[in-house]
Amino acid sequence: MAKVLCVMGTRPEAIKMAPVILALKKEPWAQVRVLATAQHRQMLDQVNQFFGVAPDIDLDIMQPNQALTTLTARLLLDLDDVLQSEAPDAVLVQGDTTTVMTVALACFYHRIPIGHVEAGLRTWDMQNPFPEEANRVLAGKLARWHFAPTQQSRNNLLKEGIADRDITVTGNTVIDALLMSASRELEIGVDLDPARRLVLVTSHRRENFGEPFRNVCRALRALAQANAGVQFLYPVHPNPNIKGVAHELLADLDNFILCEPLDYAPFIGAMKRAHIILTDSGGVQEEAPALGKPVLVLRDETERPEAVEQGVVKLVGPHFDAIVQETQRLLDDEQTYRAMARGVSPYGDGHAAERIVGILREHFA
Repeated sequence: MAKVLCVMGTRPEAIKMAPVILALKKEPWAQVRVLATAQHRQMLDQVNQFFGVAPDIDLDIMQPNQALTTLTARLLLDLDDVLQSEAPDAVLVQGDTTTVMTVALACFYHRIPIGHVEAGLRTWDMQNPFPEEANRVLAGKLARWHFAPTQQSRNNLLKEGIADRDITVTGNTVIDALLMSASRELEIGVDLDPARRLVLVTSHRRENFGEPFRNVCRALRALAQANAGVQFLYPVHPNPNIKGVAHELLADLDNFILCEPLDYAPFIGAMKRAHIILTDSGGVQEEAPALGKPVLVLRDETERPEAVEQGVVKLVGPHFDAIVQETQRLLDDEQTYRAMARGVSPYGDGHAAERIVGILREHFA
């Protein structure tokens, strides 16, 4: 049997790796081991419990306000021990976190082949998003198998000199996870008025810390004050750079609900319930269009241009005027709203994990 080590560190990684892990566990040729670095402790555990995935190894790496250099150094040291003791035949990582970059580097040193799920996303700007763009570029240089979610991602990899034979367009496993989840009855766990339209907000990106995030919150405040009949829901990331500012600028508004981060299942329920979604999350840019929800992205660039090109996602950046104008247009103009709420899913058909497992089966079995 081939030993395949599947690694996850954050909630998005756990969501997107779950379909792959569950599919691999059905394969008679594969011995599957799951490693959690726990960059996101509580949020990671919630997702694993929902999908029934139990880590075999848990590094519990995160500390409060941990610098990226410290996180990287600690991960490399701990991963060195894990790779020596586990001796996997292949390692799978997903996305663009610090976990992904350090796992790719550690596996390179140990000459262990890496499979990169969601490979090839690029903004071509190393500072945006930071540090994710550098993480995925570095992981891409070291990976053996590149599981690209779209043709555009494949083109990006070819542009960087990755051999065509090493790239497979699979679709994005986030759609696999979404379709597995959205068919269920999902309780949000927040007291919402069913008669009012809901604007769902997520914002936590490191590059927006400081004045850009304050601008986002000021725009949200202006929208809430101008639309008393609309309800706003913002599950606030626990990072103090986010939580403190959000509560300072938004907590006193009657139609604005600030809550703790939602578990994966309640968050899917909130997306299904939402009228409009404002986000700087990559995963939400992929999921929400499949649910027919217009998305305004609180970033100036995106590594997921396909939905923008389809007209179901729009970039507004962390800019007061753009956020207010585009959100208000969707609230007021039914034709504009319908044009963005078409249920287009450019990121997958729900069978990405099957394709990934098929490539590994061909290699090992």
